[in-house]
Amino acid sequence: MNIILIGYRGSGKTSVGRELARLLDRPLFDSDRMVFAKMGRTVREIVEAGGWPAFREAEKSVIAELAALDHAVISLGGGAVMDSENISVLEDRGTFVWLKADARTLADRMKSEQNGNGQRPSLTGAGTLEEIERVLAERLPVYKAVADLAVDTAGKFPADIAAEIAAALVEGPEEHRARKGRRKRHVR
Repeated sequence: MNIILIGYRGSGKTSVGRELARLLDRPLFDSDRMVFAKMGRTVREIVEAGGWPAFREAEKSVIAELAALDHAVISLGGGAVMDSENISVLEDRGTFVWLKADARTLADRMKSEQNGNGQRPSLTGAGTLEEIERVLAERLPVYKAVADLAVDTAGKFPADIAAEIAAALVEGPEEHRARKGRRKRHVR
């Protein structure tokens, strides 16, 4: 069973994914980095050349490859779950863990990222906080619906978040599969 990290940009998917993979001795796959490796271009360059649809097409191709994995930690791009086909191909072999944070926390993290806005172009053309609030409002219902487990990452270190996730996922994959879509667990 894969552990699939979802959430908005800046929620900690990459850093928590690294810690979780180390803690559980599993490989880590980051869909955005895989798109870069496959296309030879950054997200910004792909979007500038072909728009967001070009990036989403490349992302979908990478997610189809990720769907064949088992026993891995997978970090998805923030908008990947907005395509129901991406969820469908991953859900049989995965437990979705939503890393969540409030808009202000996300904006602060994005500002402190090295190469912050240089790597990813704006989704809406609005200012950072305004864009996060707007896009997050659209994505929240999907994140909630998809997540088997939700973990608030605000004010926490990646290693501590990874330990919370590992502790919450102690039960076997069969129990997660039986619960999928019915009962969500939220860790604060």
